[in-house]
Amino acid sequence: MTAQPIVFSGSSHLLLAEEIATLLGTSLGKREIHLFPDREIFVEILDRVQGSSVFILQSLGGDPNIYLMELFILLDALKRAGAASITIVLPYFAYARQDRLDKPGVPITAKLVSNLLIKAGTDRLITLDLHSEQIEGFFDIPVDQRLSRTLLIPYCRALHLENVVVVAPDKGGIKIASAYAKELDVPMALIDKKRIDPFCVEMRLFLGDVKGKNVLLPDDMCSTAGTLVNAAEVCAKAGAKRIIAVVGHGLFIAEALKKIEHSPIEMLITTNTLPIPPHVRSHPCIRIVSIAPLLVAAMACVG
Repeated sequence: MTAQPIVFSGSSHLLLAEEIATLLGTSLGKREIHLFPDREIFVEILDRVQGSSVFILQSLGGDPNIYLMELFILLDALKRAGAASITIVLPYFAYARQDRLDKPGVPITAKLVSNLLIKAGTDRLITLDLHSEQIEGFFDIPVDQRLSRTLLIPYCRALHLENVVVVAPDKGGIKIASAYAKELDVPMALIDKKRIDPFCVEMRLFLGDVKGKNVLLPDDMCSTAGTLVNAAEVCAKAGAKRIIAVVGHGLFIAEALKKIEHSPIEMLITTNTLPIPPHVRSHPCIRIVSIAPLLVAAMACVG
């Protein structure tokens, strides 16, 4: 094996891949990726990888079906080119929401994706903020899960907010909220979410006090922003002074940004686990923290 691992990137998040390569003091491995006229994916590895340790960075947000298939083909190409070991770096793990059988007739897509990644040739996985802890156990290979809050909490601390309370937007967010509250040494509150019918959800402050306080509203992701905006409105009605949301994965699907603009959320802090479009990156209430140093630290632990 060569002393310096080779870092390849799929097409999903080249900016992050280039930032990681710069921090590692190297350049990205050369490969060609394009679509045939019928939209099948073509991949060719242009660098010599025989006997080398290889990393592939691919974020699975935005167009997960394409990016997953592209990743499988990259894996196969590198295996056939003689790579000694392949570590997949997945800043965002798609298909993670379905991680259990909650009713008959549904798949466990998180397990399916883990099986496919292993079958395609993955030797090790580095990822961030999995949707649930049990996903890590779906893999029969080493998994290194890093937490974006190790970067986001210091960012929140640097805001020098006083009289802070961390609010869990629903019961599923209690673990994340309690971690923020513990690290920041501040109290915690909880919002209870009750579904009235398939189209209506009622939310109320169930535990804790936010009146006159600065609220930190953490969650694992912002997809359509519905949960965060509704939780912020509950906090505002309860007398919160300022409301700042903190999320690991910023998907910002559909009208998410408009919802945030017209909500009591003053600032939303997120990371670049997914590509951030220019209009989101330049938005006055969005703050982006790069997870490149966190991934580089994890990659440095791979022998």
